[in-house]
Parts: sequence; C-alpha cells; structure tokens
Amino acid sequence: MRNGGAINGLSVDVEDWFHVGAFEDVIARGNWESLSDRVERNVLEILDLFDEADVRATFFTLGWVAKRHPALMRRIADKGHEIASHGWDHARVHTMDRKQFGEDIARARKVIEDASGTAVTGYRAPSFSIDQRTPWAYAELADQGYTYSSSVAPIAHDHYGWREAPRFAFRPLPWSDLLEIPVTTAELGGKRLAAGGGGFFRVLPYAFSRWAIRQVNRRDSRPAVFYFHPWEIDPGQPRVEGAPLKSRLRHYTNLHRMGDKLRQLVHDFAWGRMDVLAHREGLRLAQETA
Repeated sequence: MRNGGAINGLSVDVEDWFHVGAFEDVIARGNWESLSDRVERNVLEILDLFDEADVRATFFTLGWVAKRHPALMRRIADKGHEIASHGWDHARVHTMDRKQFGEDIARARKVIEDASGTAVTGYRAPSFSIDQRTPWAYAELADQGYTYSSSVAPIAHDHYGWREAPRFAFRPLPWSDLLEIPVTTAELGGKRLAAGGGGFFRVLPYAFSRWAIRQVNRRDSRPAVFYFHPWEIDPGQPRVEGAPLKSRLRHYTNLHRMGDKLRQLVHDFAWGRMDVLAHREGLRLAQETA
C-alpha cells in the first residue's frame, strides 16, 4: 500500500469557475445562468484520473450544480465515490443566520440526493466558512442528521480560517456524534501551514505537499485531508478581468500544471472517501474517551 498504509481523505469541491468566493463581488449570481458551464467536462476528467489511480473520493457538490447536472451526479455515485453537500450556491455560512443556513443545506441536500440516488451525510462549508462566528452551524447540521462536516481550515488567512480550532478530527457538540474533520495543516517552527490542497497545492512546489502529508501521516500518525476544485484543472476557463489582481493571481496560477501534480499525488499516497475516514476517526475518538 502507498505511503506505509495511511489512508487519507480525498475530496473535490464541485463548483464552477464563476462560483468561487474570490469573484463573488464581481460576478453577480443573477448572471450565472448565462456564463460558460465547464464543470461537467472537468469532473469527467477528474473521474478518469481517479479511475486510472483506482482511488475513491468524496465530491462535495453545490446544489446549484446538482440541479443542472443530475446525470453527472449519478455517474459520480455509480463509480463508487461519495457525494456530499457543499451548500446551495456557495454562500458563506457566516453571511447567513441559522434559519437561512438550515434552509440552504436542506435545499441542497434534497436536490443532490434526488440527482445522485444516494444519501448525503457529509457537508463542507463554502470557503471553509464555519468558524467562531457561527456557533449554531454545527447544531443545525446535527439536527438535520449529518454525520460529519469538513468545514474548518485551522489557520489564519485573509479569506477564511479558524486559527484556534483543532488540527484533527473533533466533536464540536458535547451532545452529538457529529464529527468535524478539518482540512490538513502542517507545522514548521511552531507555526501552522495550510497544506490541504487548493491554491496552496497549485502555487507551491509539489515537494511541499509531499512533505506535509508525510508529516501528518508519520509524525502525527493521522490521515491527511486534501481538497481541490474542478476549475483548477481547466486552464482554458474564461478570465475575470474585473477581479482584484491578488484574486486573479491566486485563481489562475499554475492551472496548466495542476493535472500532472494531482496525478502524482494520487499515486504517491493512499486515498479514500471522507465518509469512510469519518467513520474511522469517530471510532478512534470513542476509544480515546472510553
């Protein structure tokens, strides 16, 4: 088995190029229907890559995407991957109150389940937007029957992050079995470093991600959690000229290299679905507190 037997969580945040938080102030939601839809072609390419490596993953999907691509949802599920929720239309959790959040995740779940024919038990907040501002979010997820969330980036970042959160799986509610599984961070010189994928994976050398995942697997004896987006393998996507320079640099850097880096990653380490990882981590936490 790759990497000495550690099985890490592999995930895809299924959204299109115009859904990203970096462009939310320059691309109006009302214009989405008229924009070039590229998510299906990119997801199909990702499915081929996963088939090649014989890995299974979790696809955290926007309800907005599932409504427009039900056949794609079914294809993901038929290949043995988990389909989970990424909310309805990429609204950040801290922009809603509990009632609005509850309506958002319930709407997304119904559409995703109807499209895929599978039960949705996992959730990832858009832009990792569960943090200290949203203490009610976990209670709502638990009340709606979700078993796990992967919605926290335990780092300081200008767009997101909950620096004080635990680095590894924890139970956010004392009365519920709901599990939170943060995206991976590494440690260097006493500082936490984002190492769970996305733009950091695209921009930084592959050697950094390999080192970080090995640190988590070997030193910490824990699984890593990695994520990316379908638009990150698509160098031909439209350019958003009105966005801030910093946002454009983050979004477009190394798109042409992402496919090859992902191929190396999925072959270098062992990967699995997030619901399977959540089950294992839940058992581990139960043993530690027994």
